[in-house]
This record gives sequence, C-alpha cells and structure tokens, in this order.
Amino acid sequence: MRSFFLGDNPVSDGAATVTGELYRHMARVLRLKEGAEVELVDADGRRHSGVVAEVGAKSLTVRIEATSAAPEREPGLRITLYQGLPKGDKLDLILQKCTELGITEVVTFDAARSIVKLRGEKTAGKLARFEKIVQEAARQCGRSSAPRVAIGGSLKEVLRDAGQTVKLLLWEGEEKTTLRECLERYQGPESVAVVVGPEGGLSAEEVAAALACGFTPVTLGKRILRTETAGLALVSILQFHWGDLG
Repeated sequence: MRSFFLGDNPVSDGAATVTGELYRHMARVLRLKEGAEVELVDADGRRHSGVVAEVGAKSLTVRIEATSAAPEREPGLRITLYQGLPKGDKLDLILQKCTELGITEVVTFDAARSIVKLRGEKTAGKLARFEKIVQEAARQCGRSSAPRVAIGGSLKEVLRDAGQTVKLLLWEGEEKTTLRECLERYQGPESVAVVVGPEGGLSAEEVAAALACGFTPVTLGKRILRTETAGLALVSILQFHWGDLG
C-alpha cells in the first residue's frame, strides 16, 4: 500500500480530496486508478487507509476506510542543521538521510565559500524540490511528519534567532574541544543546533558570527569529513547519545 502526506488536502465525511502537486504525483506520475489502495498521512500524523474512489481532471477522491493514531516515531530530541550550501546534488543526499535520522529542521545558508548561490526566482523552485525530497524520505522511513526545510541568507542571518539548548559548530580549525568532551557537559537537552560549512569550510568571519551567537566549536577527530558526511555523522551521534537511535 502506497503512503502519501496529505499536506493541506482535507479529510472530511469519510473522504479525502486530493489536489495540487500531490494529485499530479498520484494521478499523473503513478497513474493510480479507481480501486487502488492507499494510505494518507495528515498534518497531525494520523494515518488514513482507503481506496481511490474517483480520479478527475484536477483532483481525485479517496474513500477512507480506517483511521489510526500517529505512531510514536518522531524523536524527542529536536535537531536543527544549519548547512552551508554544497555544490551538485549533495544537498539532496543530506536532506534524505537527515530525514531518516529524525532531524527536525534543515536550514541552508549562503556561506562565503559556497560555490552555489540560491537567490531570487531559483529559491521557490528549489525549496519545493527540497520539500518533496524530505516528504518522500519521511514516508519511506515511516515518520509521522517531514522535517522543515528553509533557505536562508548568510550564516549570521540564519543564526540570529537560534534558540536551541545546545549549539555546536563543526569546525576543522578547532583543536581543543572534541565532540565527546562537549557531550559530557550536557544532560538530555531538548534541542540542538548544528552548523556545518560547505566544501571549502567556514570563513573566519562566519566562525566569529557563530561564536557570538553562543555556538561551541567542536571537532569529530583527526580526519576531515566531507560536507555531505559531516552533518550526517554528527546527527547520528547526537541521536544515539541523546535521542532514540540504538
């Protein structure tokens, strides 16, 4: 049975009316026909199993046959990744795997050394694509909701409202504090913020901006990890140490 996030599509009177991008995906891409069994996940994480009753030119209707409460698959630890924009399709991988690991939010920023820059008309199209990636990843791993994705400006701008309990800056220039040492300072925080730079790393100005916002610089060890590896490794460690992984 295929599963889909309903988004803004409503469920009422025992039926769900699907329009917009989800309709195009179900009717045009997957070519679901009347009688197809599907599962729809609403904004509250409830799962509605049903059958496609009608496929129209711009919408389709699903007859709901059973509804179940949201499973407890969302982690208690809220993690926000501030990711410097990488080149190519590396961000696709980061979004997909971070979703599987239970991240709460991914905020990209235009780092001084980012090769790729997202501005103007490109932003809306890219954001829609990123949201589709995390929604699909959330569906496949059985999450009740997809993480939030945001495209920000400079690192200083995106960190302006960072109010997480623990704030970590992954920086290859840090030679004193290891992540292991930093984790020992805190006991069961509710939220964690992580900053990871792009391929070229963070500039001195960006490091200073993060420090001014209360971030603690840490290193993962002697090896320098790629930008698409660093965030995933750190999120995995945090979920194992404070979250629900393992």
